[in-house]
Amino acid sequence: MKKGIEKGKSWLIKNNIEDDFNDLQMEEISLGLEEGLDVSLYADPKFNSWQMYVIRRGLEDVVDVSLYADPKYYDLQMEQIRQGLKKGVDVSLYADPKFDFVQMIRILAGIEKGVDVTLYADPKFSEDQMEQIRLGLEKGVDVSLYADPKFAGEQMEQIRRGLKNGVDVTVYKDPKYNDWQMEQIRFGLKNNLDVLKYADIKFNYLQMSEIRKGLEKGVDVSIYAEPKFDEDQMNQIRRGLKEGLDVSVYADPKYNGEQMEAIKSVLRVGIDILIDEGEISLGLEGKTKPKKEKER
Repeated sequence: MKKGIEKGKSWLIKNNIEDDFNDLQMEEISLGLEEGLDVSLYADPKFNSWQMYVIRRGLEDVVDVSLYADPKYYDLQMEQIRQGLKKGVDVSLYADPKFDFVQMIRILAGIEKGVDVTLYADPKFSEDQMEQIRLGLEKGVDVSLYADPKFAGEQMEQIRRGLKNGVDVTVYKDPKYNDWQMEQIRFGLKNNLDVLKYADIKFNYLQMSEIRKGLEKGVDVSIYAEPKFDEDQMNQIRRGLKEGLDVSVYADPKYNGEQMEAIKSVLRVGIDILIDEGEISLGLEGKTKPKKEKER
């Protein structure tokens, strides 16, 4: 047995404490004795070696370890309480086992930033939700518009960013939209677009993106802003409109994105297209298919 551990064992015998500790626990007791600390505050088998470690570190910091030297806290929770005590903050705002250690981190961060953490120091909020509320408080936005457990952390982020952008978040402040859809609506609002043309749950975020891009370029999105077209088809119709092509030739859901692209390439070089029951052929024999053009 190591000399340090023997020191701890001797102390336990001297204080009539039953030797029911493993070597790691004994080592923490011995380290505390070597530093002249009151190890009686943690020399108890109910604490594992990591809990003992955090209590010992608190004694070294000369903080009131009685606020967390309780087996109801696991070591990572204890550490966050110790950090708060070390920084001189009111740890009573989060020193509760109902918060996991990451939630404690979020609350401690808010206390350090001087925001009203009581607005989110509630176990009903996940650590991600707490983070978004804290960030909103720091930026001075009205967090009451999204500080609700019905919004996931990612949805809260989009509402928070919208408030920061100064847009009307009520347009998409609805849990029926996922965060990706919310983002597309936020982008449109930020650019003063008519987002009502795509702020509909029937569109996935990729379809929304294609409609938004069309609005940005000033094309007639009504030609393809319909759920019957998937995002690839929308993309091909949008590109055709941008180039001034007659998209009515292929703006039909019976053609997939690749077929639409092929038709669009032919239209671009002015060759007649013959379409018979979904079969596409050129009006000019021997003409090679143009290379795929990259969108600018």
